[in-house]
Amino acid sequence: MMALSNSSWRLHQPSFFLIGIPGLEESQHWIALPLCVLYLFALVGNVTILFIIWTDPSLHQPMCLFLAMLSGTDLILASSMAPKALAVLLVHAHEIGYTVCLIQMFFIHAFSSMESGILVAMALDRYVAICYPLHHSSILHPGTIGRIGVVVLVRGLLLLLPFPILLWRLVFCQATVIGHAYCEHMAVVKLACSETTVNRAYGLAVALLVIGIDVLAISISYALILQAVLKVPGTEARIKAFYTCGSHICVVLVFYVPGIVSFLNHRFGHHVPHHIHVLLAILYLLLPPALNPLVYGVKTRQIRQRVLRVFYIKG
Repeated sequence: MMALSNSSWRLHQPSFFLIGIPGLEESQHWIALPLCVLYLFALVGNVTILFIIWTDPSLHQPMCLFLAMLSGTDLILASSMAPKALAVLLVHAHEIGYTVCLIQMFFIHAFSSMESGILVAMALDRYVAICYPLHHSSILHPGTIGRIGVVVLVRGLLLLLPFPILLWRLVFCQATVIGHAYCEHMAVVKLACSETTVNRAYGLAVALLVIGIDVLAISISYALILQAVLKVPGTEARIKAFYTCGSHICVVLVFYVPGIVSFLNHRFGHHVPHHIHVLLAILYLLLPPALNPLVYGVKTRQIRQRVLRVFYIKG
């Protein structure tokens, strides 16, 4: 490794070598088993949610349409990372081409941004449903939902498209070993021999912009919801209003808490073991897709009943 690091030979388009989980190479095949289970949960759960919403016209409501967007995004997000990461951990398929690495990195970060945007849209849906219940369907009609989806998609693509473009101009030394299980942006940037200030600054700016604006928008939505609910007479009515937000609050926590912890560890946790960074980054991409269908399946009555009807076996 030292010989590679000290080499002056430079490559413009190398193949990268993904270590997997540094420091745990001997046991990472065992770690891959629960990660594989999480990925299977994500596939089965999100495909089930999409199938149920697609085939049941009664579920073509704003909340369920946003949930379908979330499930589609989760499928792509998990599938952008998990197959290659599991191949690295289980069968030692460490090599990944330069172009494939950039494509994987773009999909992972772009669809993470899109998922954050969808969570903002779902917070808006809860705000309208509680504060303007009589006008909910007229405000968030299918045309409006479609336009929101397009805005979320375009934002994710435009914000993250510079990532691979900026990386393409970098020069890499012969040492192209990535201490990670997938092509994460900063892990690739750190390998470059050329100047990376622009890459680092833009990566930090996008992270702060997406997380900052989206968390602020969700917080404002729930502050307005709380203000409206406290004006509702009767404890039971207030509890019912809060219950309608329960699923979304759980999903927001599942997405943002691991993401923020992973981001802070990556930027400031210099004394945290590197394998903890990698495990947190993997869980950040696998936990939300695996848990979101369970959260909405358990807490949303219409979806829960439809799932039970699909999988019901007499006797």
